[in-house]
Amino acid sequence: MKLSPMMQQYMDIKEQYKDCILIFRLGDFYEMFFEDAKIASKELELTLTGKACGQEERAPMCGVPFHAAESYIAKLVEKGYKVAICEQTEDPAQAKGIVKREVIQVVTPGTLTSQTMLHEKENNYLAAVYADETTMSVAYCDISTGELYLTEYTGQDIFSTLLNELVKIKAKEIILNENFSLYYPTEEVKQITEAYLTILPETYYAEKACQDAVKAQFHAISLTGLGLDFRPSAVLALGALLCYLLETQKQNLKHITQINLYEIGMHMALDKATIRNLEITETLYEKKVQGSLLGVLDKTHTAMGSRKMRQWLREPLNNADEINQRLDGVEELYNDLLTRNNINENLKHIYDFERLTGRIACGNANGRDLISLRNSISVLPEIKFDLQ
Repeated sequence: MKLSPMMQQYMDIKEQYKDCILIFRLGDFYEMFFEDAKIASKELELTLTGKACGQEERAPMCGVPFHAAESYIAKLVEKGYKVAICEQTEDPAQAKGIVKREVIQVVTPGTLTSQTMLHEKENNYLAAVYADETTMSVAYCDISTGELYLTEYTGQDIFSTLLNELVKIKAKEIILNENFSLYYPTEEVKQITEAYLTILPETYYAEKACQDAVKAQFHAISLTGLGLDFRPSAVLALGALLCYLLETQKQNLKHITQINLYEIGMHMALDKATIRNLEITETLYEKKVQGSLLGVLDKTHTAMGSRKMRQWLREPLNNADEINQRLDGVEELYNDLLTRNNINENLKHIYDFERLTGRIACGNANGRDLISLRNSISVLPEIKFDLQ
């Protein structure tokens, strides 16, 4: 028996997103069908029902109200699933026949942008890796803030260096190329990093496609101006990352405007056991910030400051000049009580600039976000005056 037209539309879209749970907009609900419905009903504790689909047996189905979908999507992503959001792209009242629908976004552990899905004091990194026998490169990005970092390493102990770098980054999702497994154990990456792994075909790492993606993102005529002309491996990792983000977000990444290029060795390499046993960002057994070194030191007033503090503790400086420069800054504020108090008070009125601008650039901002931005901007002149 043939499927009904609506269910055929669902199946056609699902065929393009086989590795995702497809949530399908029907009126005021997002519905899931067949195997997706069985998974979602179990993971989200939803009632599993059925829908006539043109076949003898009813299709398993469950759904959630569209206005409350964010929290359900967040739970699925937290449990390690990708979620494809399929929306109605025309007014049902004016549609002739089946309402047009298409996927407007794919939400993965490394591409969260919604405020309700993110921890405000932690970065949510997506990392892309390119590695062969002699070279490895890592590009990682927090799409909610627009931060982008890139490094390349050629030398001894490629795999152990890569693992230490990925542990330091603590990405929620790691992209690997298909051929990675020819050189290194993919399962060990998953085990040590505890990240969600996405394996991409080698076409994502094609040299010309990656170069074009990088130049298009940063409006560059050549790679020379970006400092990447002699870093072919880094270009492949960065290009794959940008292609994946464009594919999942279905929109321009206007807020990603700068590449923070760094060399491995600029910071002390801390492996997973060291970070865990020293309780740098969380306690050993309870996995809580309170009681860790971060919990003791983090007296910041903004989410941005808290994320920066976490980054500094996981990436201790190696360069004596940079260490002394940081200490000099602390000393100056410590000795100037009036300036320190003024800055402290003003920082209490600063909202999360990075994620506010990220949501605005992605078109996800609401009125409250714009008011928060306005209020934050209003105190910047005073902070700038105090720092002069």
